[in-house]
Amino acid sequence: MDWGKVIYVFFSLMSLTSIAGYLYDSTSSVLLFAALCLNLISTILKIGVKNLLAAELFAASLVADLHLIPAAYYEIVLHNSHIALSLSIGAFIANIVAFVFASIELAKTREEF
Repeated sequence: MDWGKVIYVFFSLMSLTSIAGYLYDSTSSVLLFAALCLNLISTILKIGVKNLLAAELFAASLVADLHLIPAAYYEIVLHNSHIALSLSIGAFIANIVAFVFASIELAKTREEF
């Protein structure tokens, strides 16, 4: 078992499910902050990866970051949950795209063995 992939997929899934949790209960700024932190960790783990779809995975993660950072600002500082919710939906879609790319990457890796 490749523990690097386990950690990488773990943080990607945790980020995706944390955003889903915030979308379900958009009154909790703690969930949004947790989603932001987990997504930043996931983005950092994608730096330096040299897989087939590494650039696409990194770009999708950056898109999610660039949605979650202002969403957290709007939610925590400005108390505007409507805009924060809208930005979080964009981050959720970007994380779904990243997860699809990661699934394709893992399927391609399995075909090589």
